[in-house]
Amino acid sequence: MTATRLKPVDVVTVGVGVSGTILGKELTDAGLQVVGLERGAPRDTHPDFDMPGIHDELKYSRRFELMQDLSRETLSFRNAPGETALPMRQLGSFLPGEGVGGAGVHWNGQTWRFLPWDFETRSRSIARYGKDALAADCTSQDWGVSYADLEAHYDRFEQVYGIGGRAGNLHGEIRPGGNPFEGPRSRDYPNPPMQDSYATALFAQASTALGYHSFPMPSANMTRGYTNPYGQTLGPCVYCGYCERFGCEMGAKASPQTAVLPALLASPRYQLRTRANVLRVNLDSQRKRAVSVSYVDARGREFEQPAEIVLLTSYVFGNVRHLLLAGIGRPYDPVANQGVVGRNYAYQCISGVTAFFEDKAFNPFMGAGALGQVVDEFNGDNFDHSGLGFVGGGFIACSSTGTRPIESHPVPPGTPRWGGAWKKAVAHYSGRSLGIVAHGAVQSYRTNYLDIDPTYRDACGLPLLRMTFDFHDNERRMSEYLTARAEAIARALAPSAVSAAARSGRYSIVPYQSTHNTGGAVMGADPATSAVNPYLQSWDVPNVFVVGASAFPQNAGYNPTGTVGALSYRVADAIRERYLQRPGPIAG
Repeated sequence: MTATRLKPVDVVTVGVGVSGTILGKELTDAGLQVVGLERGAPRDTHPDFDMPGIHDELKYSRRFELMQDLSRETLSFRNAPGETALPMRQLGSFLPGEGVGGAGVHWNGQTWRFLPWDFETRSRSIARYGKDALAADCTSQDWGVSYADLEAHYDRFEQVYGIGGRAGNLHGEIRPGGNPFEGPRSRDYPNPPMQDSYATALFAQASTALGYHSFPMPSANMTRGYTNPYGQTLGPCVYCGYCERFGCEMGAKASPQTAVLPALLASPRYQLRTRANVLRVNLDSQRKRAVSVSYVDARGREFEQPAEIVLLTSYVFGNVRHLLLAGIGRPYDPVANQGVVGRNYAYQCISGVTAFFEDKAFNPFMGAGALGQVVDEFNGDNFDHSGLGFVGGGFIACSSTGTRPIESHPVPPGTPRWGGAWKKAVAHYSGRSLGIVAHGAVQSYRTNYLDIDPTYRDACGLPLLRMTFDFHDNERRMSEYLTARAEAIARALAPSAVSAAARSGRYSIVPYQSTHNTGGAVMGADPATSAVNPYLQSWDVPNVFVVGASAFPQNAGYNPTGTVGALSYRVADAIRERYLQRPGPIAG
């Protein structure tokens, strides 16, 4: 098939989600012609998320209307090198989005800044606990940037996405009611925090009584009407309980659709092309410069889009796969522990505690994706890890995200798994239970990586990405420690029963855990251990930037979206203020 060569543009983005829309807006404002390629369908608040259809739990939560179509492209999985990897045929552990907005459409809205320690995990751990603090096969590393380098970009993202919260560290001053462990902020959140539910208020009381500092979860669910710096007005949240896996009919959950896209699409310098499935990034004869991107449309026609700058802004797996298929950067070899593309894949290690009551009733069907109370005493290096056998940690939180009838039916330990007794328990405890989550970090390891599957291919005939991943002793010990602290908070509420389960055994790709996949195209100051430099620019092909959570050298205890947004603004500044002045590797 002969490809149709299109008119050259300044920039092409491969993916139109959180990063792709931010970079599109910032670079069109700088006067550049930008084309956004999105393999999925166009989507907008109206009519796609209108009531009552958007509250169809079967369609969106169980049949994954907004997620990647695995019949056309998936990945293969195994726990360890040497095992046979098989394709993931059903969505389970994580839910990559597909369509305009990507995973930024169906996210919950929990928006964090990583701790200063998270950016210097290796050096700080060794400095405090000695050279044996990290396991011999742990490849976690410093990011090549500090919290201070990203602070202004975090602030910019929070202003655009209208994040609600309460500052705990403003200009270095610790303030009551916020997170005392966070890095210093240059200004407060643009919106106040969400209203507490009965469950989150009880959690705050119990954790405070135990000596912890409870604070409201930072939220991209609007707590009031808000107009952002791009002139986009978002409506207030109505606490309907349909955030995660759903679009927002109120335009109250910050997303590419509500915060950025309307302003971006109004620019004559921007073109959005949907159902444009990118096949490859094309390099020049010296393989030192990207010259174009090839894609097929919904009719199977192939096009070549020349561009001066190529921005890979798809999900983690897409970014890494495009690099591997294009031959940009040396693929990672776990045996030799050399190469960079596919290295340091990581995930999230989450456990939960559920408390059941006879004397307390909640309204769990009401809620919002980021309505919660949190304690951060056990995140990062906020506590002494001496003798514990692990580094890192996570936050502990009680959230009221909204319970839905198909997927939510908690029952106490000992309840039969089916039959009349199970039904009776579900009915009784549906409004008499609350959940507490321990949201833990994952370090990177030599045997956790992404590469090209030698056997399986997608609908276009291209090789699938292969994931090799398992939890290690560090994560299992961390989960036991965090879960015990979460259980102690639950028991302080005097429940009639408690169910607690730390993360143990091997990782399974089947049950849902989180859509917080990271790494594979990690950033750093050393090209021997990173695929991109501190500005997310390819070391090998400097007009290619790889933007997203694929850049994380390991995963922190927090949700990744806030840091993805901050990195996107840092890249936009670097391109606008440095790369355009002198195209080539950005130094310093």
